[in-house]
Amino acid sequence: MRIIAKSTLREFWEIHNDAEIPLKTWHKIVEKQSWKNMHDIKNLFGDASIVGHNRVVFNIKGNHYRLVVYVVFKMQKIFIRFIGTHKEYDRIDVRTI
Repeated sequence: MRIIAKSTLREFWEIHNDAEIPLKTWHKIVEKQSWKNMHDIKNLFGDASIVGHNRVVFNIKGNHYRLVVYVVFKMQKIFIRFIGTHKEYDRIDVRTI
């Protein structure tokens, strides 16, 4: 999968240093995948939440942070839509962000 854009993750971990290793690990794992559907994601990340509208929420650093992505399986691309704390996550509409 091609992840658009790693710079978004980098900007986040520059502010939240404790997220750097977990986000780099997530990125390294995901970029090697060739997911065909949401079941493939759940098979690898059992605690990921499929929220509809091709969006998935990943728990980062033991659920300290939330990462919302938009997945386009046919293009093999993942678009970073949001990364933040739980408090920040609670203020967004995950299905439309």
